[in-house]
Amino acid sequence: MAYDAKKIYYRFDDHLSRLVLDYEASRQISPESENLYHGMPTNPYDEGLFVEHNVKRGLRNADGSGVVAGLTRISDVHGYNKVDGKVVPDQGKLTLRGYSIEDLVNNAQAEDRYGYEEVAYLLITGSLPTKEELDGFCERLGAFRHLSDEYVREFPMTTVSSSIMNVLQRAVLLLYAFDAEPDAITPEHEIDVAISMLARLPRIAAFAHMASVAKRRGSEVHVPHPTPGLSTAETILQVLRGGMAFTRDEAMLLDVMLMLHAEHGGGNNSTFACRVLSSSATDPYSAYAAAIGSLKGPRHGGANAKVVSMHEDIRAHVSNWEDEDEVAAYLGKILDKQAFDGTGLIYGMGHAVYTLSDPRAEVCRRYASTLAAKKDLGDEFALIERIERLAPQVMRDHGMTKPICANIDLYTGFIYKMLGVPETLFTPLFAVARMAGWSAHRMEELFCAHRIIRPAYRPVIEPLEYKPLADR
Repeated sequence: MAYDAKKIYYRFDDHLSRLVLDYEASRQISPESENLYHGMPTNPYDEGLFVEHNVKRGLRNADGSGVVAGLTRISDVHGYNKVDGKVVPDQGKLTLRGYSIEDLVNNAQAEDRYGYEEVAYLLITGSLPTKEELDGFCERLGAFRHLSDEYVREFPMTTVSSSIMNVLQRAVLLLYAFDAEPDAITPEHEIDVAISMLARLPRIAAFAHMASVAKRRGSEVHVPHPTPGLSTAETILQVLRGGMAFTRDEAMLLDVMLMLHAEHGGGNNSTFACRVLSSSATDPYSAYAAAIGSLKGPRHGGANAKVVSMHEDIRAHVSNWEDEDEVAAYLGKILDKQAFDGTGLIYGMGHAVYTLSDPRAEVCRRYASTLAAKKDLGDEFALIERIERLAPQVMRDHGMTKPICANIDLYTGFIYKMLGVPETLFTPLFAVARMAGWSAHRMEELFCAHRIIRPAYRPVIEPLEYKPLADR
């Protein structure tokens, strides 16, 4: 399939340019309208108010542990123990339906087969598939991978955006219009939609990137027809490379990344967003689009691109990568907001749950080391390991008291770059993988919880007397 990027973008680009001009004009209507932009109160609340009213900021307890908001049989994200009411750091563990993530990854790799589909089946059904069940599941995914010509004709018109994540949200919402019963909430329909998302989102994400590239070049978008029998990882690389121009080792490593990102508990922001929307009994497309919107944020899934930018900045400003004192000194500058992006954050370090280790980062480090050696990038990998080793002490020297370990983001961007995945797709691939977990949590919320999620906010306002318009 080929589409002329100049033709499919012309009308939409013209519409967007008018919107931008209208927006700029709206700011010049009258001086009084400026109150719209500067009159809204933005001062942070006094910290004492949160303590006074016992507010669980970020749904976190005072010790940093999460407020328990529900029950789940899907996964367990373990990073600490509670002993006599206190948080005691512990080695990180991630189990999916009772199976450790290391066992799931290592066994698939040992058998020289792709494992993401097995993990998706496990998350959705609650049990590991037999060979016949796994083959049937993969065949079903393959049958759903095709994007109809009608959908593809509409889809490029929605790809004008600086963010592929934004495109993914709209692409998912567009699929609602191609569902004969989009608002049906039955187990059968939920499974069908989940399979549809698992099958189509990888191609949609890769297609969105290719369409964006074609638009910049003024060329045609070439989308290869899905090849029967391809895994999710191979499907992504097929679109990105324009065919089968990738090695099995590359596809197997991408498969590992998909497995590691497939699920991470019900409390992470995007999964919780999916559960919040699902608790209202809204349609699955709305719930999944909301999850994508949450994952887009730099405090969540968008952090992986930040890590890559930070590594590039460190490589540019540290003259001797092997000099630990120089590396540590520059990390200190980053924390002091004197270097990199001025936020004072060392991206890829620290996690809301994990304290001593992130099991996903452990797996990533092992596979990143192997590929870096093959691609003669050992020095860059060694620098990342050095950052992981030095950052916790540097952060303690700057007043950080909680345990700090590397999280998965420290290595994922580096792995994606070695695989030739463009940076604009780092977070979208996270979303593609996490669809398995989102769908499992949505169905658990719909069919097991049976109550809309509705937390409370404590009002801190004083009553005021209304004044007539003429008296203001």
